[in-house]
Amino acid sequence: MKLEFEQLKKIDDYRYLIPKSTKPGMRTEALIYANEKLLRQILNDLSLEQAINVACLPGIVGRSLAMPDIHQGYGFPIGGVAATDARTGVVSPGGVGFDINCGVRLLGTSLRREEVAPRIKELVHQLFRDVPCGTGTAGPVPCSPKEIDQVLARGARWVVEERGLGAPADVEHCEAEGALAGADPDKVSRHAKQRGAPQLGTLGSGNHFLEVQYVEKIVDADAARALGLREGQVVVLIHCGSRGLGHQVCTDYLKEMGAAMQRYSIELPDRQLACVPINSPEGRSYLGAMNAAANFAWANRQAIAHFTRKAVERLFGPETEVRAVYDIAHNIAKRERYTIDGEEREVLVHRKGATRAFAPGRAEVPAAYRAVGQPVLIPGSMGTASWVLVGTEGAMQETFGTVCHGAGRQMSRTQAKKSEAARTARQRLEEQGIYVKSQSRDGIAEEIPEAYKDVDEVIEVVHQAGISKKVARLKPMGVIKG
Repeated sequence: MKLEFEQLKKIDDYRYLIPKSTKPGMRTEALIYANEKLLRQILNDLSLEQAINVACLPGIVGRSLAMPDIHQGYGFPIGGVAATDARTGVVSPGGVGFDINCGVRLLGTSLRREEVAPRIKELVHQLFRDVPCGTGTAGPVPCSPKEIDQVLARGARWVVEERGLGAPADVEHCEAEGALAGADPDKVSRHAKQRGAPQLGTLGSGNHFLEVQYVEKIVDADAARALGLREGQVVVLIHCGSRGLGHQVCTDYLKEMGAAMQRYSIELPDRQLACVPINSPEGRSYLGAMNAAANFAWANRQAIAHFTRKAVERLFGPETEVRAVYDIAHNIAKRERYTIDGEEREVLVHRKGATRAFAPGRAEVPAAYRAVGQPVLIPGSMGTASWVLVGTEGAMQETFGTVCHGAGRQMSRTQAKKSEAARTARQRLEEQGIYVKSQSRDGIAEEIPEAYKDVDEVIEVVHQAGISKKVARLKPMGVIKG
């Protein structure tokens, strides 16, 4: 079915509802966070049809949620959120994605824009040498079979404590302190481990990047102060995930669950929504493997952050501060507790291309940020802006403490490469003062700003809807990509 604009019920300027009666089998409504302009762009692909299919999942709690950066994915839309009851619901690998714990880390420096701008090419080249990019690239932190199991169990802390790459403060400023409990390396296939073992400390390809930015504008002075951000400050944003290891975990369990669904009498409108009961043997195995892959991703970003720090110190001196502000996942499923219809319940929150956005006062937020709320890091495209937000009570009430994760594609990679804009992308970026170094021409062509929705418009929706709050706008200066 192809959804039409007229089928949506407008709640307010930033929320639209897809009624439960739209398609047979829907167990709940689907709620879209968007303004009219973004919604008409979203309707160009099948992402809302996917959000409707997610509403058919057994044990779904609350609504199927679509963020303003939503676009078509595998099974679940990217920018989709769904919570399932921890006792009676299902877990779906498509609700996490192939790049388990793809996420973002923000580093704050003691440098100012005017210090770095004259040397931005030099810095970008140093980062490109120190942080390997590309699809099959080997990394600077190779692991033996025994060590890869430790990485999967301990995450970012293993990189700091066993290899000396970073400081304890780095780990303290990660979601879940850089490691999920319940990780089970034994549930990760040998092939997945073989793919991951040489890749620790690598950026990968696709939309992954390392970006040198500066704080262009502060919107919330109190929150910015708590996060250690100030206007003109140079920061670094790292966007990557679990590399080949996470991809293989997803592939392995999609195959296993697809075969198991019939045994559990689960029928869904899309086979890409392959799922099993959370508490089934297959469900427990997947969650153990997914948690392990998430830990690999946090270890990966920790290693990249260390080599970024060393590159900055090499150029600007060892006294230069490069501090972890925060690290957050946006492809993950986590057990969390919420009050639903007056009753506290445990649910499994699937966040696929969606970021946790917990409110002030939550114990899961680092003590230094607890008064202002959890930092939320939203990368834009190479030539636009990124944003720092904080979580709100509105998100806790409406979205299981979740918000968007980026600008959201509006053009496929193939379309982007064939577009006129791709031919002049590097030149136009340099004219804006943005220096880009990529392993391949496609690395730039696929990720041109025109391939994405307007990140400022996406942020305005979630800010006005009250599910997050603007803190600071970041502008790029230099980018490395696969």
